[in-house]
Amino acid sequence: MYESDSDVAARVTIEVRLRAVTEVNDGAPVGQVAERYGVTRQTVTAWRKRYEAGGLKALADQSRRPHSSPGRIAADVEALICEMRRHHRRWGARRIAYELEREIGGQAPSRSTVHRVLLRNGLVNTQEQQHKRVYKRWAREAPMHLWQLDIVGGVFLVNGREHKMLTAIDDHSRFVVAATVLPQPSGPAVCDAFLAAINRWGAPFEVLSDNGKQFTGKFTRPLPVEVLFERICRENGITARLTRRRSPTTTGKVERFHRTLRRELLDEVGAFESIEAAQAAIDEWVHAYNTVRPHQSLDMATPASLFRNRAGESTLTPSDETHSADQTTNAAPLVQPTDTRASGPIEMDVRVPPSGVVAIAGLQQLWVGKNYAGLTVTLWIDLTRIHVLLGDEVIKTVPSRVTTADLEHLSLRGVRAGRADPVAPAATGVSAGKRPAPVEIDRTASRDGIVVVAGRDLALGTGIAGTRVTLRFDGGLIHATAGNMLLKTLPNPFSRNEVQQLKGVRPAASPLPPPPPSGPQSVQRRVPKDGVIMVAGQRLRVGRTHVGTIVTVVVDDHHFRVLDGTTELSLHARTSTKPIRNFNAHRPRQR
Repeated sequence: MYESDSDVAARVTIEVRLRAVTEVNDGAPVGQVAERYGVTRQTVTAWRKRYEAGGLKALADQSRRPHSSPGRIAADVEALICEMRRHHRRWGARRIAYELEREIGGQAPSRSTVHRVLLRNGLVNTQEQQHKRVYKRWAREAPMHLWQLDIVGGVFLVNGREHKMLTAIDDHSRFVVAATVLPQPSGPAVCDAFLAAINRWGAPFEVLSDNGKQFTGKFTRPLPVEVLFERICRENGITARLTRRRSPTTTGKVERFHRTLRRELLDEVGAFESIEAAQAAIDEWVHAYNTVRPHQSLDMATPASLFRNRAGESTLTPSDETHSADQTTNAAPLVQPTDTRASGPIEMDVRVPPSGVVAIAGLQQLWVGKNYAGLTVTLWIDLTRIHVLLGDEVIKTVPSRVTTADLEHLSLRGVRAGRADPVAPAATGVSAGKRPAPVEIDRTASRDGIVVVAGRDLALGTGIAGTRVTLRFDGGLIHATAGNMLLKTLPNPFSRNEVQQLKGVRPAASPLPPPPPSGPQSVQRRVPKDGVIMVAGQRLRVGRTHVGTIVTVVVDDHHFRVLDGTTELSLHARTSTKPIRNFNAHRPRQR
């Protein structure tokens, strides 16, 4: 059986060593003595030499500590580590190692050394190890692409009242764009704080929040409605996204910020005198969080070093700390921003491949020519035409098939705003002062959502199948309207003469109506005999007790809600990503 060094040391005492040395001195073979006492021949020989050199005291256990330890941490550095830990209870080994590197430079110890120092001095709270769940981590690739929003409580006043606050954090940089104490956690108060953040930093492309009633009306009974927050997002071109029910980890970044806020500020300062005092303290702490405090998920960088607003400008620096709170208080009056969707011309630089065919982000391809292979050309793109420019010279012009939504997606890829149309007079044949007046025609959409005009198909979408629509020809665009609602805008492929020759053409008598409000879609289905309906390729079991009933299915990002009038019959998790093609209930077949 193998014995460790500690087991041998416990078994072999000074008396055993003296007895073994005495037997060897009396003439016993070293090998037999070593076998009798369970040690090696070299050990017995070493005992004999130690006894001859120092007598009985030399047979005592000797320290194995090295004579010198050049890698041992200096005493003053160890004292500094302990002082940092006692002064900042929330700092771990990684944060302390980072602060030491900033303070003493290359002499700073590693993270593992700092952890051993904390263990040696009893400054680590032992806790039971937990096997954490593995989450799929994600982050946007650039700032201002996504804000995570939430409402959190815990702001107490001396009168015993608790207030809540709206918090918003940039998903890419972890920069806190809003931390506003709310007098009341109502929808208008949340929207005022949200608009203040937009006025200060610009409008993000997307926002992510939970399913609170301040953020969405999708779950309002008896029917979904559009709340003020959703309207602000729609009118400012912001995509509002919601988390799944009972899934707080989706907005994990802002939830983790709440934990830091509680531990480092709210739990330390106690109750505030007033809302103004609470807001001032939170603003000062948030400024330090953004500009001074290193963030471990950012490789110890500060959020302000990675954050850029929509104009591409950098954010606050530590020198702005004196007026950061006043900047929020003296911000411009809350004015609802106008719609910032990209609808004007844009420009992008591309390199012509050897084939001579340039692709525009998978939307459209155009032939430039192999003679220009390897050169960088500029694409001028709008809703009606695309110009290919080499320097300032237009070498090719083709009709455009991109839509307003395509321009919005291209604007996220780093394109720039386009100049004035370089060949506008030649392309249109009409000067800017003699632009033709808009005209209109009426047509009926087919069951596939297609309107045929002069032998050309205009796809408007299956959602308006069978609807009588008005097509408004206004310059290079066609606006499809129904009633007093704008349905879709398409490029105009017809010339001025072709438009004037269309059947039923008339001058436009009314202004262009606004676009429809965004919100969840709803479809109708007749429950068949088996009680299972089909929506977007997904089977939804309603029940045979509702056979023959026409039910309404409210479609959102994650769920299907089946309603019979105002009564909710069932709620189903959405597992299909197929588009919805049929919106109306089918009539029963005649047999």
